Order: sequence, then structure tokens, then C-alpha cells
Amino acid sequence: MTSSADSKYRTVRVFQRRLNAVMRRLPTQTLLETTGRTSGLPRRTPLGGRRVGDSFWLVSEFGERSQYVRNIKADPRVRVRIKGRWHHGTAHLLPDDDPIARLRGLPRFNSAGVRTFGADLLTVRVDLTD
Repeated sequence: MTSSADSKYRTVRVFQRRLNAVMRRLPTQTLLETTGRTSGLPRRTPLGGRRVGDSFWLVSEFGERSQYVRNIKADPRVRVRIKGRWHHGTAHLLPDDDPIARLRGLPRFNSAGVRTFGADLLTVRVDLTD
């Protein structure tokens, strides 16, 4: 990442930590639950995305620097809370997918934020099993 991207990452990360603490408590907020790669504890991240059939699609703002992406690399088994209901699944990182094109099919408000604040976009697909 360039120094500009590093600066953007650090700035957004501070803001998101505070915002995410509030957002994860909202009952209708979509959450991605991964397993902490070091702690083994559940880690819940509020995010935007869209369910399409038996898959849930999202785009990570900071690609492999995102903590939840790093957790997925260590253990791809995840849960996604969509409209208040938890679903188990397996996450797949898709570096060959066009994240800008993917964002066009995802919720507008979140997609605008990802495009604005993101520095190294990465598409993630979760294949839901229930």
C-alpha cells in the first residue's frame, strides 16, 4: 500500500472502531462473524452486502489488511446475520473479481462509503449453508 493508502487506512480504522461498537448492537444490522485467528473468539463486524440466492456478497474496503479478511484466511467458516437471522457459511476471497463492478449490485449507501474510503478493495463471497 502507498503511504497515502496507509494514512487513509489508519484514519478510517479509528473512526470505524467507534462506529462499529454502536452498529453491531443494532438488531437489523448485517454482521459478519469470524473466528479470531489468534484468540479463537468470535469477532463480529458490521458491514454491507447483499444476499443473492445461497450466497452473500460484500466488498472489503482494505482487502487483506481488514481484520475480518485476515480471520477468513485463517478459518473461512463464518456466520452472517441478515435481517436479524444468523446463517452459517464458508467465505471465499475473490481477488480476480472486479470489486467496483460488484459494488454496483450491492446496497448503495454502503457501496458509496466503500468506494470513498477504501484503498485496496477485495470481493468476498460467503456460500451460505442454511
